[in-house]
Amino acid sequence: MVKMLIFDLKDSEKDFFKNDFYTDFDITFFKESLNEETKLTINECDETVILCVYSTSKVTHKVLEKFKNLRVIALRSNNYDNIDIPVCRDRNIAVMNVSENENNSIAQYVIGTIFSMTRNLISASIDFKDKIKNYEQYEGRDINNLKLGVIGTGKIGSSVCKLANQLGMKIFANDYIINRDLTDFVEYLPLIEVLRLSDVISIHIPYNKDFHHLISYKEFEIMKDGSYIINTSHGKLINTMALYKAIQTGKLNGAALDVLECGNLYMNLQNFYETHKGLKYDCLKTLLVIQELIKSPKVIITPHISYNTKDSAQKILKLTFNNIKDYYKGLHTNRIV
Repeated sequence: MVKMLIFDLKDSEKDFFKNDFYTDFDITFFKESLNEETKLTINECDETVILCVYSTSKVTHKVLEKFKNLRVIALRSNNYDNIDIPVCRDRNIAVMNVSENENNSIAQYVIGTIFSMTRNLISASIDFKDKIKNYEQYEGRDINNLKLGVIGTGKIGSSVCKLANQLGMKIFANDYIINRDLTDFVEYLPLIEVLRLSDVISIHIPYNKDFHHLISYKEFEIMKDGSYIINTSHGKLINTMALYKAIQTGKLNGAALDVLECGNLYMNLQNFYETHKGLKYDCLKTLLVIQELIKSPKVIITPHISYNTKDSAQKILKLTFNNIKDYYKGLHTNRIV
């Protein structure tokens, strides 16, 4: 049997393995993430052929050095910047992701945050608990009268468009490939026009260096006064400092962030101060700004949960194992390297 280690296991994923479809694999499960501090047995390091991880695991060159016979890294996520790709390429380790990340779950999260922000549900709920009422501040918008701008119309972005269309929203989109399934109700425009015309912007593109801080000071200036932005894709697509300024000045009336720059460090902020004194100043500034954003009633921040439904977890696991099976058939399904 092929030895596999599965990290980042959630309780909702356990049911997937109660059947006998995967008897060809000798699987060891870990609830924690894989990183340089993870303790493994000699046999686990020597015999493991497949690693199955989520984006919270950090598979650095030091981690890869531990595994003598590793052949496959199967990601249960779309992003793969947590994997040392050059080392995997040098060692001929196949890396595959789930490019069909559960689009319905993320699309529903996006629509849910639009309702929450445009109807001021978070601030109204907080105030009520504090026995405060200010009806003028809670005045919202009818969602069918809002214009939605979608950046990236792949599987997730197109699902957002379809749900928004059912709610009566006017939709603009920007992508280098036009999705012909959407053109009956989506108008494709240059990015600058999408930003200028939309009441709500939702980002659905993968991160690469060309898209670093795709939305920054200039882009926020172009956006409508009192508009909203949603990011479920990658924290580095938005300049956090520019976002903070847009919130402070009232340029943005709300933001929903399921991903953050330096978000993995923020969750261990005290330890970060003690052990990362040499880190770049920019990242430290970002962490401090995130602390301020969290205090704002206009900002919804969640710990990367937009995909996180039981239905989504089951589908992602199925796609992950299909990738692995295709690898053994000599296919290159969803291969990064």
